[in-house]
Amino acid sequence: MKLNKLLPVLLTLMLAVFARAQPPLRLAAAADLQPVLPPILEQFQQSAAIHVEATYQASAMLTTQIMNGAPFDLFLSADLGYPKRLIDSGLADGPAPVTYAKGTLVLWTRKDSALAPASLDLLRNPGIKRLAIANPERAPYGRAAVAALTSLKLYDLLKPRLVTAENISQAAQFADSGNADAGLISLTSAMTPRMAAVGTYFTVPRDLYPPIEQGAVIISKSQQHEQARRLLDFLLSVPIQAQLAKSGLTPVH
Repeated sequence: MKLNKLLPVLLTLMLAVFARAQPPLRLAAAADLQPVLPPILEQFQQSAAIHVEATYQASAMLTTQIMNGAPFDLFLSADLGYPKRLIDSGLADGPAPVTYAKGTLVLWTRKDSALAPASLDLLRNPGIKRLAIANPERAPYGRAAVAALTSLKLYDLLKPRLVTAENISQAAQFADSGNADAGLISLTSAMTPRMAAVGTYFTVPRDLYPPIEQGAVIISKSQQHEQARRLLDFLLSVPIQAQLAKSGLTPVH
């Protein structure tokens, strides 16, 4: 291999080794980001030589872990409420969470379903025996799903048929596996290659639920404030915001 072709490879390997030699940046990330973040974090590691270890769970569960002392450096929530709670508790830097993206709720069904294509009318179809949503007590997308059903005056009708998942990723799995006939899930889940291949989705009108503004905070006890800020700035950069948009999140600029 010619030297001019070998140098970039060697540089990438050196950066990777350097990143691994440093303490990892510990990221608590909302479950809707699981299909989105891995390639972005890989780009960040290559450009900044900072290795990131991400934990994906429902925002409420991550908040509880942080309040109980879990050693995270940066929290990417699916709403603004949970990171604000950490700020108010003195556990995260303020004065307010940083909005890094906005989420979209969709109704997803399998292509091989005997039901009609996904639409608001489908929610009135008695053929839906099980409708997957994320836990509204823990997941912002779950609260959005309940709000949308309430706005449509369908919540009382559908409440006995709801299959409640721990987080939005699990809600998508329930719908994908056939454990539910349909799912009110995140657009990020619906746009994954797997879900796009086997199903279709309908975008729930945004006026049916409160905006899903996704907020970030740096954890006050973090020993890696500078690295956490660099990752947050990276997520807010124009190229990465465009990448988020292609994955189902609405960019903030």
